[in-house]
Amino acid sequence: MEQEYIGIDLHKAFFQVCAVRPSGERHWEQRWPTTDQGIAGFLTRCGPQTRVAVEASSPTWAFVDRIVDHVGAVHVVDTRKTRIKAGYAAKTDRLDAQRLADALRRDSVVGIYYPPPALRDLRELCRYRCHLARLQASLKQRIHALLLRHGVVVPVKSLFGTRGTVWLDGLALPGWGGASLRGLRQVVLDVRSQLVPVMTAIRETAAADPIARALDTRPGFGPVFSVTLRAEIGVIARFPNGPHLASYAGLVPRVERSGSRRWSGRITKTGSPWLRWVLIEAAMHQLRRPDDFGQWARRLAIRKGVLKARVAVARALCDEVFEVWPR
Repeated sequence: MEQEYIGIDLHKAFFQVCAVRPSGERHWEQRWPTTDQGIAGFLTRCGPQTRVAVEASSPTWAFVDRIVDHVGAVHVVDTRKTRIKAGYAAKTDRLDAQRLADALRRDSVVGIYYPPPALRDLRELCRYRCHLARLQASLKQRIHALLLRHGVVVPVKSLFGTRGTVWLDGLALPGWGGASLRGLRQVVLDVRSQLVPVMTAIRETAAADPIARALDTRPGFGPVFSVTLRAEIGVIARFPNGPHLASYAGLVPRVERSGSRRWSGRITKTGSPWLRWVLIEAAMHQLRRPDDFGQWARRLAIRKGVLKARVAVARALCDEVFEVWPR
């Protein structure tokens, strides 16, 4: 079988395929449903000389997992850095697949990291914990707001501690306010019960994984931050140094230079949002460090303000993460 370049415009229900020859001539094109039968039909037209390009989207990883062992190479395309549709007035599924195939043939696609299934599963664990923690905090805020609306003064410091729980058990609000309080408290208990096995799994991973153990030695880090960093970064060899890791996290400022003119703006936020979140959260704890890094962070917070200092400290943490990561 001759060399073949295939572009795939992937959707939830179907995927449009266009194959081109090395000369740029369109070889064939077809649409299949995104089912096991449709993917099997597509693979009958592929071989070891086939190179496939597919845009990164929500269903991409599940699709790539099913075809990666049956074709020569799969390129998951970064749509922000690969200008597939630039200069074209028309946009259809057929044209998108054709342009992907042609860009792959010209070797002008920018690919993204393809994490293995085990690493993606670890990411799901960490993100699930984050969603549950945010949901729990939101529910607690709703309970505080409910009590405030009914003019109830909370006599304890921690409403959800031992004394606060006993006090809430004896509190009765009139009408639907009481029903709302009981329902919200029950949902908080349900979320807490969901968090127990998740936190247990994260602590076990932090103790067993050598990379997470090395990250956990840094000041202000813990099992949650260490395992989340380990999951979101994946392979540190993808980055030549700490600044490149900071760029992947979207923590570097926008810069425009032309002649003698130089402009710097806000951070790009174009990288991994989960990696950026955990670095910003970890930066909050660096102000208490007694070493030179902590002194620099405190001086920066006084000079620039806490919010700007957190971003700068998170960017500096990328250098520490890069250095401490086991090779």
